[in-house]
Amino acid sequence: MRLSTFLLPAGLVLALLLSACSDDPTKSDPYASWSAKDFYEESKRALSAGEFKTAIEHLENLEARFPFSPYARQAQLDVAYAYYKFEEPDSVISAADRFLRLNPRDEHVDYAWYLKGLANFNRGSGFLDSWFPRDPSQHDSKTLKDAFNDFSTLVRRYPDSRYAADSYKRLVYLRNELAEHEVVVAEYYMKRGAWLAAAQRGQYVIEHYSGAPARVQALQIMDAAYTQLGMTDLASDARLILASNPPVDTATTDLATSLDTVQPLN
Repeated sequence: MRLSTFLLPAGLVLALLLSACSDDPTKSDPYASWSAKDFYEESKRALSAGEFKTAIEHLENLEARFPFSPYARQAQLDVAYAYYKFEEPDSVISAADRFLRLNPRDEHVDYAWYLKGLANFNRGSGFLDSWFPRDPSQHDSKTLKDAFNDFSTLVRRYPDSRYAADSYKRLVYLRNELAEHEVVVAEYYMKRGAWLAAAQRGQYVIEHYSGAPARVQALQIMDAAYTQLGMTDLASDARLILASNPPVDTATTDLATSLDTVQPLN
């Protein structure tokens, strides 16, 4: 009897203490008193300071807590940019796609397409590239094609966009790399005596990548492959086109806007 009498007050005291703690929301949620503007301003501060993980947390909190705030739509784009700087390309694309789905008529949809293109364009790049440069044409062409499609969409739909000029430069670069990729594959087939497959790859370059420097190699491959196949007329056609010196697009591929210089949308 005495033991239960002693335990009862102790249990009540513990319950009261726990209740007191739970009544203070700041104990469990340090952002309970924050407004949408607080989250937005802190995310901007974090972005400026290069604290991209912190910026992502604030922006995602903002949209989750204040989905109908005037800041929420901006947060959707800013988080895509923050993920881009944090080198999370899949998250960039997911965030950009979500913005495009929810805001198809927004004035900044071109920026969302631009971020998608950059995420695919820089996918797989790293700090070692300055010492051991990659040749994109030697790798899987899927991300090259994805980036090409993103930038193509931007340039086609929004030709007056502030990002159109840089996107066009990247399109020229990507076109040349994709053409070179086809040539690399064609050369692989040539080494193994797969003449028809090699010729078809060369033909694909001629039909789809007009102006690419790799067209010269593609025509040479077609000439050699068709000769091996005994298709003399097709081989002669390839030589005639090659002799005519088809024009090569010499548009600049200087990528002035790079991973380090793209800015958040103001």
